Amino acid sequence: MQGTIFGFTEAQITDFGMTYGVGGLMLLMIFIVGHLAWESKAGKFGTFALFLGLTFGMVGYVAKYIIKFKLGIH
Repeated sequence: MQGTIFGFTEAQITDFGMTYGVGGLMLLMIFIVGHLAWESKAGKFGTFALFLGLTFGMVGYVAKYIIKFKLGIH
């Protein structure tokens, strides 16, 4: 088991971290933005603006995995 960590290769650990680790951090960011909107009493439009502005970068990351799934790319 030379070159592995707990039986996993570096590529497997990286793949796991980039899918579930970053996905978990994205979910945490959504909760943080929601809490920010709630604490600031932003209203409906303000909450929409906060979510649009602060979470727009996640759209590309999620779209990448949807496109890979649809095209069957591993």
